[in-house]
Amino acid sequence: MAEQQIFRMRITFAKQGRLALLSHLEVARAIERAVRRAQLPFAVSQGFSPHMKIAFGAALPVGVGGTHEMVDLQLLRYVRPEEALLALQKESVPDLMVKECVYIEPKAPAASAAFPLSTYRALLSAAPAQLPVPAQVHIIRKKKEKVLDVADFLVGEMLLEGASLTFTLEQKPTGSLRPDKLLAACLDQANAPDGQEQEVPLAFLVDNAWTQSIEPPADGQPLRVLSMTRIDQRAK
Repeated sequence: MAEQQIFRMRITFAKQGRLALLSHLEVARAIERAVRRAQLPFAVSQGFSPHMKIAFGAALPVGVGGTHEMVDLQLLRYVRPEEALLALQKESVPDLMVKECVYIEPKAPAASAAFPLSTYRALLSAAPAQLPVPAQVHIIRKKKEKVLDVADFLVGEMLLEGASLTFTLEQKPTGSLRPDKLLAACLDQANAPDGQEQEVPLAFLVDNAWTQSIEPPADGQPLRVLSMTRIDQRAK
């Protein structure tokens, strides 16, 4: 019996506004529902618990938006990209909107592996003169502490322009450094009195507001992150 031909479509979408607060699993479920409502001929896995053959790119932390998020969908038959785009846009909400549909080679690397470099832009609550970058970030997961060297993941320098901070992180096969954890460590140092670190919670705005009219930090007011967005994903 001849093997059925599979078509791989890469879907690009935006995660923004209030929906930036969705978890990766919630985003995945929402995209899968949009695919089903759009009536695209998606492929299904075999076995006891069949599921849609769909693979998402690198996950975003809760509260972090994205302008160029990607997902790879396997289709059983060819659908013109423009038709798929219109069908998905009709079934998508504005803050989780599909932006592009293109076909990729059947054996092309998954989006999570093909684009290990992610660039983020954060809006701070004030415009600091400088922002210290720690050499290490301590991560506690399942009651176990892990120490990550920032230099292993940070690509280039963190660019501070007023209250806007732009930086690039590399995701490696052995692990990754979350952007929110890195910024939390930076703010801990920036807000620490007399060099003593203190934990200051991030304060993401649900509307991911963007403005340049930010004043220098007032005395006694801790520096916070108002919004953070992944603005680009690219290969090395």
